[in-house]
Amino acid sequence: MSQPIFILKGTEAAAPTGSGTATNVSSARVVRCVNSGSTARLVTLEESGGTDIGTLTVVGGESVLIRKDATDKIFAANAEILLAKVAFQS
Repeated sequence: MSQPIFILKGTEAAAPTGSGTATNVSSARVVRCVNSGSTARLVTLEESGGTDIGTLTVVGGESVLIRKDATDKIFAANAEILLAKVAFQS
């Protein structure tokens, strides 16, 4: 099976570390989330009003894709989490 191809839609940046500074990652619908450190870190997805949608732990060195609404926001327990807006190539 072939690997999916992603289109970069923005610059990778460190995740904010609190709900009050959470980002919608330039209104992304798909976000690549990378843990650049070696310690597992918690990532939180929340609605634009601050209500948590869910959380997940990203282990050190792992990369995950998070699908979200354009207005949903993301923050992490540590700035070792890097976020980038991406899209899938069809």
